[in-house]
Amino acid sequence: MQLDIINLKGEKTGRTVELPEEIFGIEPNDHVIYLAVKQYQAAQRQGTHKVKTRMEVKGSSRKLHKQKGTGGARKGNLRNPLYKGGGTIFGPKPHKYDIKLNRKVKDLAKMSALAYKAKENAIVVLEDIQMDAPKTKTFANILKGLNIGRKKALFVIPEYNNNMYLSLRNVQGVNGTLLSDLNTYDILDANVLVLSESAAKLFTETETAEA
Repeated sequence: MQLDIINLKGEKTGRTVELPEEIFGIEPNDHVIYLAVKQYQAAQRQGTHKVKTRMEVKGSSRKLHKQKGTGGARKGNLRNPLYKGGGTIFGPKPHKYDIKLNRKVKDLAKMSALAYKAKENAIVVLEDIQMDAPKTKTFANILKGLNIGRKKALFVIPEYNNNMYLSLRNVQGVNGTLLSDLNTYDILDANVLVLSESAAKLFTETETAEA
C-alpha cells in the first residue's frame, strides 16, 4: 500500500512510503477486534464499587425481641437488611475486570483495525514535525492543511516529544500516541489516522526484519 507523504501545509512532497500489505491489506477479523476493545474498556474500570453488609453498618447488635410468643415475624437486630439503614444483601464487592488475551490475538486485532482504516482511505502520512517550543496554533493550522476539519484525529509518532504533546493536547478532537503504545481501541475511535513519516517507515522496517 503506497501513500504520499504530505507536508505541514497539506501538499504532496513528492515522496511516498510503502506500508506493508501483511498489516494494512489483510482481511479484518471483527471478532478479535471485539475482544480487544472489550479488554481495553474493561481495563478502564476501577472495580472499587463496594456496599456495606450487615456486619459493617452502624447499629445495635441487640435482638429486637424474643424469638417466639410475640405473634410477629422473627427479627434479628437493626442491621438486618430488611430494615432501613441495614446492610445490603449480595451487593457489589471490589474486584478486577481484567480480561486476558493472547498476544497473537491482540496483534491480529490491531492489524485488522489498521486494515479497516486503509480500506476507508483514512490514513495520512505527514512529514516529521520539528517543534522547538509548544505551539497549539501550529497543530490547528496543520489540521486545516490536512482538511481534517472536525474529524477525530490520532497522531502517531515513533518517540515521545514533549513540545508536540503540549501542542496537541488542547486541540479538540486530536489525540497523540507513540507507535509502541498504539492499540485497537484508539485506532477505531479516530476518524483519521495520521502517521508521522518516521513512524510509517518503522512499519516497513519491522516487517522486513521479521521476514
